[in-house]
Amino acid sequence: MILWLRRRPFLCGAALLLGFGGLEAWTRPPDLPSYDQVRGDWRASEAWLRARDGRLLETVRVDFKVRRLGWVPIDRVAPALREAVIASEDRQFEHHGGVDWRAFGGSAWTALHGRRARGASTITMQLAGFLDPGLGGPGARSFADKVRQARAARAIEARWSKDEILEAYLNLASFRGETQGIGAVARALLGRAPDALGRDDALLLAALLPAPRAAPAAVARRACRTAAISDCTSLIAQAEAMTGPGRRLADDPGLAPHLAYRLLRKPGETFRTTIDPQVQTFAAAALRRQLIGLGSDRARDGAVVVVDNRTAEVLAYVGGVGGGSTAPAVDNANAPRQAGSTLKPFLYGQAIERGYLTAGSILDDSPVQLDTASGLYVPRDYDRSFRGPVSVRTALAASLNVPAVRTLLLTGVESFRDRLWDLGYRGLTEDGDYYGYSLALGSAEVTLLQQAAAYRALAEGGRYRPLRLRLGEPPATPKPVADPVAAWIVADMLADADARAVTFGLDSALRLPFWAAAKTGTSKAMRDNWCIGFTDRFTVAVWIGNSEGDPMVRVSGTSGAAPVWRELMLALHRSHPGVPPERPRGIELRDIVYAEGVEAPRAEYFLAGTGQATIGSAPAAARRPRIANPAAGAVYALDPDIPRHLQRIRFLASGATGGERLTLDGRDIGAAREGRMVLPAPGFHRLALVSAEGKVLDRSVFTVR
Repeated sequence: MILWLRRRPFLCGAALLLGFGGLEAWTRPPDLPSYDQVRGDWRASEAWLRARDGRLLETVRVDFKVRRLGWVPIDRVAPALREAVIASEDRQFEHHGGVDWRAFGGSAWTALHGRRARGASTITMQLAGFLDPGLGGPGARSFADKVRQARAARAIEARWSKDEILEAYLNLASFRGETQGIGAVARALLGRAPDALGRDDALLLAALLPAPRAAPAAVARRACRTAAISDCTSLIAQAEAMTGPGRRLADDPGLAPHLAYRLLRKPGETFRTTIDPQVQTFAAAALRRQLIGLGSDRARDGAVVVVDNRTAEVLAYVGGVGGGSTAPAVDNANAPRQAGSTLKPFLYGQAIERGYLTAGSILDDSPVQLDTASGLYVPRDYDRSFRGPVSVRTALAASLNVPAVRTLLLTGVESFRDRLWDLGYRGLTEDGDYYGYSLALGSAEVTLLQQAAAYRALAEGGRYRPLRLRLGEPPATPKPVADPVAAWIVADMLADADARAVTFGLDSALRLPFWAAAKTGTSKAMRDNWCIGFTDRFTVAVWIGNSEGDPMVRVSGTSGAAPVWRELMLALHRSHPGVPPERPRGIELRDIVYAEGVEAPRAEYFLAGTGQATIGSAPAAARRPRIANPAAGAVYALDPDIPRHLQRIRFLASGATGGERLTLDGRDIGAAREGRMVLPAPGFHRLALVSAEGKVLDRSVFTVR
């Protein structure tokens, strides 16, 4: 054979080249990324919400495939950990060029003889496996894999520094379960930052690398062998504690969980918000105190939004504070709820700017029944009483319901719905007929964030801008929605504590030692309680209720949300009290008196050209005679348990001057102005109002069952 090879040297060389070429191709490693590429492609599983000053507000996990934090530079890793990892995984790390040839040779010899190869993977070879799983990763036993890893390690060592190699290794290594990288494992297992690890911590983490799923005792014994520690009792106890329940990965204060879950979507993302951490902290504390004071049997949840009027930036966003909540994950700042009386300022503003009403106009707070497609609509005030003639100023400040419904009859439901849409209430997707007359009383669903934006627009003279949550985002161009003069008059009425006294008293939570406009609201069945108001600098919106929609117990307009609003306003204006907004052009101030003493004389603001010195109710002769009760379409059911003579129906007419008569089913039943108590028989009936000349002025059809 040797003689044959000597006679054919060319063939011998070709065979050797072919063999080496085949071996080279068989063990050729893939192209691996550079250090800069690896670090640049790193994405944490978490996302971070930060305040306007950069302070951390909240951390949210976004990627659930793996658990890791941001990339940790080598100079932020405790020296003890670097030393422990090198001692445990690769004692010759600082001296070899990627491969420990002595250990590698022994492993290769063992593999060639058919026995299971052991060890020999350096830190650089393991890193090659992290960078390309096709190389087999740590613990690969195939000879070809070992050679490919070795060649890849040599290539890495030629391009990377030792610090870069160790840094990448510590960030890419999986220490236990789904936790990857020293940044996450140090926090999850030990509750400390990587640069705050002690000697024992470092030994235990290094001992996890070869067997992340090993039992605590096995991990501790390996750590003891690495450090030549004879008594391992202490380390075993520490290993058991370390591998127990996981800890939070970040030391965030948990200041804005609802906002974080709303805004954070991408792994590794940092969202810089407009939130002021001091205002956020105070808002959450004020809300928590109020809910504790109310007690979970009365109300369990709340939310707060604070806005800078000048920039439209949200300074505080509290979606809830937990405590006694049974649905703490609900973001109450962005959940749709019935608005209650909080929409009334925009209704009166629309009527004033169109010239239908003035702040001094008289509205009738008396029973009214409106025939609708779904039946009779009979609005009542909060306390179920009626105050008769009242001014628009009193009706708004005291939050009276019937005058608001009468105002909606003037402006039109569709027109008012469009105004609310322009003010940012984008949940009102149906036409006006869908909401009906109850829109005046806030039957539509809105969010606290929308409320804050709309009231901020009122504070800015009727100019609407979307609120901003991202710091540095360019502000939107203000959109004029309401007349600035009418908006100013509405703001003045909302700041009038004397006008508010009819319902809330002179010393309610809404009264501040400086100028502030505020409106409360309570939805149907006491499910939602609102207080939204503004000064020249801030708008504060507060909601109190139950996230699951069940009614509150013994919570009124000024005992629920208003105390939180007051506390926040006082804190925000501690050094700079609120001042009244500058009066715009187009407003005239007139001294007025009421002809019938409806309200005390006062100075009142009017749109230029609409002022008057004396204001009185329209006399009966000036009103169109009509049937006030029963309303058309009414259905009365007789109760068999109540004596019949106690179940009479009162027939009422308004605007009658004395000559009009009432007829029931064509039979005269008396003068209209007297008001008759009648017990009609069961069946279908026609009531008519007839003039002295016999002309039918009004009709009402009703049913008795």
